Amino acid sequence: MPQSSSNRPMQAAVYREFGGPIRIEHVPIPPISPDGVLVQVMATGVCRSDWHGWKGHDDDVKEHGLPFVPGHELSGIVVRVGRSVKQFSVGDRVTAPFILSCGNCRYCHRNRTTVCSNQQQPGFTYWGSFAEYVAIPRADRNVKRIPDSVSFVQAASLGCRFTTAYRAVKQQGQLQQGESIAIFGAGGVGLSCVMMAASMGANIIVAIDLSNEGLELAIQLGATHVVQASAKDCCQQVQRICGGDGADLCVDAAGFAETCENAVLCTRPAGRMVQVGLPIGDHRPQVPMGRVAGKEIEIIGSHGFAADDLPELLDMVATSSLDPAKLVRREVSLREGAIELENMDKGSPIGITMIVRFNESKL
Repeated sequence: MPQSSSNRPMQAAVYREFGGPIRIEHVPIPPISPDGVLVQVMATGVCRSDWHGWKGHDDDVKEHGLPFVPGHELSGIVVRVGRSVKQFSVGDRVTAPFILSCGNCRYCHRNRTTVCSNQQQPGFTYWGSFAEYVAIPRADRNVKRIPDSVSFVQAASLGCRFTTAYRAVKQQGQLQQGESIAIFGAGGVGLSCVMMAASMGANIIVAIDLSNEGLELAIQLGATHVVQASAKDCCQQVQRICGGDGADLCVDAAGFAETCENAVLCTRPAGRMVQVGLPIGDHRPQVPMGRVAGKEIEIIGSHGFAADDLPELLDMVATSSLDPAKLVRREVSLREGAIELENMDKGSPIGITMIVRFNESKL
């Protein structure tokens, strides 16, 4: 049952300087807008994107200013409803994508809500879900009910990595049954791409990464082949596996210069390459545009996920054609989740860490 969200403070993971300590603090429960809902968070994922925000890499977080609460992969229970909300009631089990579109800009009118001009994002444009409660504006447009057969952990697991993979592989990449796909990066997004490709009936699924542990997990999740990214003939291996001239679809899920370049090099003539990993830093890829033009390779960007598509993804989980919880490696407390985020300084963990306990009795 949802807990009372009266005037008592809530506990949240707060950082007050970029790269500084993330501490569990008592803070006010966030107010809601007339079109919003207040959600008692039951599960929230620890994502590399939250690390980027904490480190000061994200412009939205910097524009918001400090202190700040991360978290954008969430599920929970509605405990308060704004006066203009029509579709939700207290007690509803819900989730939402991290892009909350406005519905009024030119891109929303063109049904391109993932590039909404006025989008809001929990954990980036305002305080996020590393907390007992999170406010979700524009609820009727963006919040979706969770089917009874889908757990809070499963729903929160969809929040960023699987929704991002769904858009990259199915919507932007247009993967077809029987096609080949090469996925560069076996982190959270890359492994989600592997699972998505397997659920869609791809014939050849190649995962490429430096981490042997990540590649082993990729095999368990549906990859038909793996290639060690450090191999000098990495691209040649991928091309051979995919019939000699490359994959029908290549996805850069890592965002490094080399993975972007290799994804283009491993795409067959007239194939598609999707850039979904977000690059950081000054080392820019040298995209072989001569190959792109001469082989008529399509390069497609992919970002986020539209709220209107979330019921389809939730239905895939409800019908057991997709189980995002297979990627969950640890279920932890809010304090442990904050430590996990800080530890990403040392590298990204394999799989998803999910925060499921939010009230620390001793602070």
